[in-house]
Amino acid sequence: MKTKILLVSLAFLFTTMVQAENREQKLSFDSCILSKVKSMDVGVTVGQVKEICLKEIFPKTLKMGALSRRVVREREDYFNPYTIIPHKKNYMLPASFTSSINEEAYSNVLDYANNFNNVEAKYQLSIKVPLLKNDLFFEYDQIFVAITLQSWWQIYASGISKPFRETNYQPEITYLTPTSWHPFGGNLGLGIGFEHQSNGRSQLLSRSWNRLYGLMIFEKGDFVAAFRPWYRLPEDKKVTADSADGDDNPDILDYMGRFELRLGYKWNNLEFTSMTRQNFSTNKGAIELGLTFPLYGRMLGYVQYFNGYGESLIDYNHYQQRLGIGLALTNAF
Repeated sequence: MKTKILLVSLAFLFTTMVQAENREQKLSFDSCILSKVKSMDVGVTVGQVKEICLKEIFPKTLKMGALSRRVVREREDYFNPYTIIPHKKNYMLPASFTSSINEEAYSNVLDYANNFNNVEAKYQLSIKVPLLKNDLFFEYDQIFVAITLQSWWQIYASGISKPFRETNYQPEITYLTPTSWHPFGGNLGLGIGFEHQSNGRSQLLSRSWNRLYGLMIFEKGDFVAAFRPWYRLPEDKKVTADSADGDDNPDILDYMGRFELRLGYKWNNLEFTSMTRQNFSTNKGAIELGLTFPLYGRMLGYVQYFNGYGESLIDYNHYQQRLGIGLALTNAF
C-alpha cells in the first residue's frame, strides 16, 4: 500500500510541475552550433563549440550536471537513423567470479547443474529510442522505449556445451521530465514507467514479472542519484508447479525489494556507481558497485562487484557475491 501511495504521489507531482520558461526564447542546440561554427576561429574544436552552446542554451532549465550534459548531447542524435542511443551501461565482463553458483534452480537438468563453473562471462546491452520530437507536457520532457539484455555465459564450463546459463530481457517505456526545482543547488527530474522482465524460459526455469515504477533523479555537479520505487502487477497463481500459466515467482518482492537507489559520481576520468535494492520487511536485497576507468582511446575498463539476491532472474532467491572484470562500452553519464 505504501508503494502505491508513493507512486501516485510521484505521478501527481510531475503532472502538476510548472515549467515557466518562455518557449519563444528557446534556442535549438543545432542552430547554436551552426551559428558558432561560422564565427569561431579555425582552431576551435567541435567539442568546445558544443560546450559553449550548452552553457548558452540551458542556463536556466539545466545547471549542467553530469547527467544533464549527457541528456543534452543525446538530443543531437535522437532522430539520427544511424545512431544507437545507450540506455543503461553497456559492458562485457569476460570473467565474472561467483561465490555460489545456483545449482538448485537447475535441479531438473542435472547434467547442467553438476557441471556449471563458478567463473563465467557476463554482458549487458542496453539501448533506448525517444518517441517525441516536441515537448509533450513540459519543456524538454520525453518518452523513451528501451530494452536491456543481460546474459551469463558458461564459457569456461567443461562437460557441457558452454551454454548461456541465463539471459534476461527487460523492455520498458518511461516518461521523464526535468523540473524547475533546484534543491541544494542541483537539478531534479521526475518520471514514471512500465517495465517487463523475463528470462524467456519454459515451465520450471521460467521467471518473469511486470512492474510500474516512479522515478526521481537528482544531480549536482558530478554527482547523480536516482530513486525508483515500484509496484508489481499481480498475476494469477499457478495450478501446478510446472504449469505454463500463472506466476513463476510469487515471492520475488521478498528478495528483489520494493525500490532501487542508484548513485553515481564522476571524478576526473573515473566513474563510480552503486545500486541498492531492499525489502525492509524481509531484510533482503542487494548492492552492486562499479568502477569505470579509461584504457585506450574509447576503451574503458570496468570492475563490478555484487552482493545479495537477484543478480539475475533465475537467481532472484539465491544469495551470492560476484566480482566481474572487463570492458565498458559506454559510461553511465
